[in-house]
Amino acid sequence: MDKQEIIKRLNEVFRDVFDDDSIVISERTTADDIEDWDSIEHINLISAVEREFKIRFTMGEVSGMKDVGEMIDIISQRA
Repeated sequence: MDKQEIIKRLNEVFRDVFDDDSIVISERTTADDIEDWDSIEHINLISAVEREFKIRFTMGEVSGMKDVGEMIDIISQRA
């Protein structure tokens, strides 16, 4: 799976989790860029991403992700 396919699928997950069809993510997207992205929504987001890509993040990966690009890198390594 290439990076563009991952971004496309992730974008749909973000739109669903945050209930906002205007969201367009990039590799540099962070929690500061999405109004409702707080600690509770972060848990919902991680869970939704894991379901979409059929992977499991480690606690270290979850706490260490600085932006969507790092999430994409982990997904591309495992998917």
